[in-house]
Amino acid sequence: MAIKVFIVDDHYMVIEGIHSLLQNEKNIEWMGHATNAASCIAFLQQQTPDVILMDINLPDKSGIDLCREVKENFPGIFILGLSTFNQQSFIEKMLGSGASGYVLKNATQEELMEGIETVVKGKQFLSFDAALALRKPDTNNNVPVITRREKEVLELIADGMTNNEIAQKLFISTTTVDTHRKNLLAKFEAKNIASLIKVAVQQHMI
Repeated sequence: MAIKVFIVDDHYMVIEGIHSLLQNEKNIEWMGHATNAASCIAFLQQQTPDVILMDINLPDKSGIDLCREVKENFPGIFILGLSTFNQQSFIEKMLGSGASGYVLKNATQEELMEGIETVVKGKQFLSFDAALALRKPDTNNNVPVITRREKEVLELIADGMTNNEIAQKLFISTTTVDTHRKNLLAKFEAKNIASLIKVAVQQHMI
């Protein structure tokens, strides 16, 4: 029976690229894609894939949090983390949230297929570079996982913009900007904006 595969990624080039890698595989049934966490959950309430290829850096929620949510509500679905992040901390957090494996976006077609076929059997899979990253000492264990929007807000805060200026630039409300600002302070465990920016620079986030 074909393995039903779904992807969550907000880059259409990635989606199309992976689709092209898998479309000729006889034992793969492509179920489609979601570009954010909300549309992923909406899809899962209607249909159930066997394997989800899930990016970590999503616009509305981190893939790590989404992975945890999916596993809590749809425990029979296997999740394969899919990312450009090869830091040990990201891989461990994704696996700790219930993912059955982790594949970097530079993986070969063979690795991707092996990953899908391995996790659907209930086993763990790491692509070569992901496995290599886990063996190396990680100097960034405390790097927080932030959404793409939070990163945009963080960079604009670092540029000295006010909430109103950020809201106008990103076409969002000042209330939303303030929420992102508070979330960033919490995630970076910073008491104020100065310490937030200092920690973000130290961790090469900006």
